[in-house]
Amino acid sequence: MSALVLQLLLMLLVILAAAEIFTNALEHLGARLGISEGVTGSLFAAVGTALPETMVPLLALAAGSGSVQVNAEIGTGAILGAPLMLSTLSTCLMALAVLVRRGLGGRLHPERSGLLRDLNCFIAAFVLACAAMLLPQEARAARKALALALVLLYLFYMTLTLRASRALVDGGHATQAGEKMLLARTGLPVNLLTIVVQLAGATALLVAGAKGFIGGVEGVSEALRVSPLLISLLVIPIATELPEKINSILWVRRGKDTLAMGNITGAMVFQGTLLPAIGILGTPWTARPDVLGGIAITLLAAVWLRIMARPGGIALWVPLVNGALYVIYIAIALLQPA
Repeated sequence: MSALVLQLLLMLLVILAAAEIFTNALEHLGARLGISEGVTGSLFAAVGTALPETMVPLLALAAGSGSVQVNAEIGTGAILGAPLMLSTLSTCLMALAVLVRRGLGGRLHPERSGLLRDLNCFIAAFVLACAAMLLPQEARAARKALALALVLLYLFYMTLTLRASRALVDGGHATQAGEKMLLARTGLPVNLLTIVVQLAGATALLVAGAKGFIGGVEGVSEALRVSPLLISLLVIPIATELPEKINSILWVRRGKDTLAMGNITGAMVFQGTLLPAIGILGTPWTARPDVLGGIAITLLAAVWLRIMARPGGIALWVPLVNGALYVIYIAIALLQPA
């Protein structure tokens, strides 16, 4: 057990270092391309840091070492657990990171139109994913149609985000690099090639660190005799969502609220559209009580953020409520029979 704990700590340090390298390079990429913070956070950062948690369900469904049922449970749980973690625990941790500095009456100030777009698309996608669970297995055509609708919704979301970029840049929401690029400190020039190299290296570290962390978490979970579905719903997302959590914490502490929030909500859209589409096509995708409970909490957290996203920003206590919802779900999940 001590070796597993040591592995967890080591992999956490790798993820922390990789997140710092990744955010640094991404800020320079956004500044060089002249794009808005919304595009940088909601598309580039969200998709880049979503790689670890995207790999888990894909590997479980395509080449899992256990039984088909176990692999399907891990895949389904990982797909649904990621947005659950992002909408609840991740937003809460981001608020806690600046709670002392800004106070309980303080506010987060992400660019509102992009935030609303992210949340609207995510809520619509998750309702579609839930509807697919309620369809019988025999309704293959309808299930495939919903999977296709989820993919098209993400493409539509990307189009809206990219179209809004120029107006946001003109309005003062351009991506700005706060610090010198790390590779440039070695004497290399700051150009598109060095930015891409730093991004690629950071992404590789993120994936490697998350993979190692997942291995340690699974080892600890097996020692504690936790069910595969509970591991995939609760434990694995804690490990795989670390990149989003750490990147958002780094950005919000630097006052870059749009990047911080967009990194989370953009990942929610990515993981609420494309991954459920894979789940609908590759797993039984059935409505179990523990799964439906996770979907309900996720939607409640997203709708709560959507309602409280006021023109003056989001009060810091609002994401703390989302953290409480996560605690409630853990209690519900632990009370379910094995």
